Amino acid sequence: MPWLSILMGVSVLGALGVAFIKDDRLAKQATLVVSLVVLALTVAMAVQFSPNGDRFQFAETYDWIPAFGVHYAVAVDGVALVLILLSAVLVPIVVLASWHEAEAGKRSVRTYFALLLVLEAMMIGVFAATDVFLFYVFFEAMLIPMYFMIGSYGGAQRSYAAVKFLLYSLFGGLLMLVAVIALYTVAGKNSFLFTDLLGAIKDPTTQKWLFLGFFIAFAIKAPLWPFHTWLPDAAAQAPAGAAVLLVGVLDKVGTYGMLRFCLELFPEASKWATPVVIALAVIGIVYGAIVAIGQTDIKRLIAYTSISHFGFIAMGVFAMTTNAASGATLYMVNHGFSTGALFLIAGFLIYRRGSQFIDDYGGVQKVAPILAGTFLVAGLSSLSLPGLSPFVSEFLVLTGTFQRYAVPAVIAATGVILAAVYILWMYQRTMNGPTAEAVQGMKDLNHRERWVLIPLIALIIGLGFFPKPMLDVINPAVKETLTNVSVTDPAPAIAKEGQ
Repeated sequence: MPWLSILMGVSVLGALGVAFIKDDRLAKQATLVVSLVVLALTVAMAVQFSPNGDRFQFAETYDWIPAFGVHYAVAVDGVALVLILLSAVLVPIVVLASWHEAEAGKRSVRTYFALLLVLEAMMIGVFAATDVFLFYVFFEAMLIPMYFMIGSYGGAQRSYAAVKFLLYSLFGGLLMLVAVIALYTVAGKNSFLFTDLLGAIKDPTTQKWLFLGFFIAFAIKAPLWPFHTWLPDAAAQAPAGAAVLLVGVLDKVGTYGMLRFCLELFPEASKWATPVVIALAVIGIVYGAIVAIGQTDIKRLIAYTSISHFGFIAMGVFAMTTNAASGATLYMVNHGFSTGALFLIAGFLIYRRGSQFIDDYGGVQKVAPILAGTFLVAGLSSLSLPGLSPFVSEFLVLTGTFQRYAVPAVIAATGVILAAVYILWMYQRTMNGPTAEAVQGMKDLNHRERWVLIPLIALIIGLGFFPKPMLDVINPAVKETLTNVSVTDPAPAIAKEGQ
């Protein structure tokens, strides 16, 4: 059964149907139904996935442009599967959370929800693509719906933020296109299939140049410091639902690309670049956390926390140990849930108060205790409190990195302390203290908003206590990746008897 094509097809056909529905309420209902169907199909596919079977499963390969060896080729391993699951879970949540988002500016409601479904198809495609050219197509195609969602439905500076997002992404995409063409030419395989290109580039210098083309594109998408400057503007101006998908899923394409394409296609170049990438990641961890502390805008603060989190993910990828790489992959998923919850709750706050500034709040806990409680849980997950899902990811990344790079791991651990500062201080200023006059009449979460947050909170707690099912899917794919890079975990240091 062509599961992956069906998932994308249902999303695209659903988007076309929604675009022609004239009744706004019916358009929203149809979008929710389509997204739930995609989620159900994704879960059905995941149940049939065998972690210890072939690496790539549910494979489909068809000639697309035979003259150039381009194929429509899709399949998933454990890493791609969990990221597709992340996408499928977040989209219906975002649809439900965005029920009144498009109406605020009297813009086309059906267009907004159709764009959500188109974006879902692109996100599934980019994680499933096993043809490098097809991956590039999805990599670029994702920009279009997100650009319109930010530029047409965002805040006061939406045009500036959308253009900045697009220009940064297009620049990275241009570098990647050059590298893709060069990879095809130098490999001489007359094929863009990922499996055909593995090990095809032997020359170290060529590997380094091609690696840089791919890596810079992925570093911009991630975003990794110092390529991060587009994210705070885009996340702050995007509607809350679009910000969830931007930071929760689209940015993961960057770190996924590093793990899948940079490491496996250019293993020697990846080892050569590792010290620099680790340094950039550590700087990003500390820098993102420190800058987040000084933010006055709720959404910008959350965006800077994500820059810090992406530093952890990139460090885990390039530490090249099983624990670190598995932790980085799990981090991609857990970050999507925790930061998604933060952005959605921030959106609910802003919708009620009409302001993104932290100082315009205060004492929310007294008038909206459920909203404040969910905000606390989401915030504690973002600072990786034990018992909540990001803790497992961060712990694996730090322990795995420490096996090979002890000093960077120790410095990166300071990000945990800084995270406690920016999350708890934000919570204290918005939720505790005297109730601000403008907040006194604020309503608590309604039934729809509670149903938005219940799945995210349940996943954050559930994966915090029992991450094994997810790791069982991720670990075999990670081990295969590290085998292709020809690295093994460092042997544990065993103290001599008597010492």
